[in-house]
Amino acid sequence: MENQTKKLSFDNTKIAFKHYSDSQLKKSYRIFKLLGYEILNDFGVTLTEFALSMNLPITPIVKPLVFSIFCGGETLEETKKTAKILSDRNVRCFLNYGVEAISSLDGIEHTTAVNIEALNFSKDNDGIIGIPCKPSSFGKFELLRLKQLGTKFNKEQQKQFDDMLQRMDLICQTASQNGAKVYWDSEETWVQEAINDIVDDLMEKYNRERPVVYNTFQMYIHFKYNFLQNSISRAQEKGYILGAKVVRGAYMEKERETAAKENRKDPIHKTKADTDEDYDKAIALCIKNIKKVSVCVATHNEESNIKATKQMESFNIDKNHKNVHFSQLYGMGDHITFNLADNAYNATKYLPFGPVKEVIPYLIRRADENSSVDGQMGRELSMLKKEIKRRKI
Repeated sequence: MENQTKKLSFDNTKIAFKHYSDSQLKKSYRIFKLLGYEILNDFGVTLTEFALSMNLPITPIVKPLVFSIFCGGETLEETKKTAKILSDRNVRCFLNYGVEAISSLDGIEHTTAVNIEALNFSKDNDGIIGIPCKPSSFGKFELLRLKQLGTKFNKEQQKQFDDMLQRMDLICQTASQNGAKVYWDSEETWVQEAINDIVDDLMEKYNRERPVVYNTFQMYIHFKYNFLQNSISRAQEKGYILGAKVVRGAYMEKERETAAKENRKDPIHKTKADTDEDYDKAIALCIKNIKKVSVCVATHNEESNIKATKQMESFNIDKNHKNVHFSQLYGMGDHITFNLADNAYNATKYLPFGPVKEVIPYLIRRADENSSVDGQMGRELSMLKKEIKRRKI
């Protein structure tokens, strides 16, 4: 086993922000400080949405500010420069086409083409190892909902659903050919079971020799730990490697409101402590079954990352084992990502890209999430402030 005596700490800001110039460091601090003020954050979101609705030229304003903090670039060539900076720090990335809420056929086909291009792009760039995708970006969301309800499709719906499956298969096939990975992101519970069935079939097809396809397990949902156990059993029975990206979750308010409206049981854990417990149990289960599970520890929670490394050590698993990756969002959690990388763990970043105007909905959602996660904004600011103080700038 690789030497694991070097103590991992997320407090080393010199390592965390080594690739930041003084001006970049100060800009990040200012942006996070603004995001931390709920009134200013809400005002900025409202103003941005108004500017978009009026078709005002906001790219020159947004791109050098929030966009540059959370996105790699507008094009793959721009993103390549950012990926190189990360790669030089032993951090690899997943290219995330940040355009959301696609419903037109032209938009769906364009998204498919861009993701295929990103996978082909990854073949010649060692720092890029795959892409995350939302299944609903490759077909109509309504089709997934009807499928989960067991509604019989008419002829046109069946064709549209088959086309959706074909696009998702093409994404996985291209990833397999290029030695890349595909993370299929979770969506709302009222379509997720339909997505699970599709992704299970794709894993069975493409994960025979190595993990290509990953499903996402949202551990704030109270039954997801049992689903993970069943998924591991299914993979073992069918003879493929389970790809598991483990997250806490991103639709809590929407899930609870919808459950109440539809008069059904709330699928979300009652307390954060319950979510935390299931998250850490899920990671431990994956690591325990490392020969048949490839896991992505996708979290900004410091304690969960530390626990995962200790689990690896307890099972004598090398730090850089090919079936364990850690991941944080680009522009956030740098004190976690780069200290993991410095300690020889497989550290990755989600690196969004796309035209500024089209990526703005992603940025708005990110700003909203950042301001609402208890303690996270304060931690980001404290790390940036500590490094500014250390550099005496």
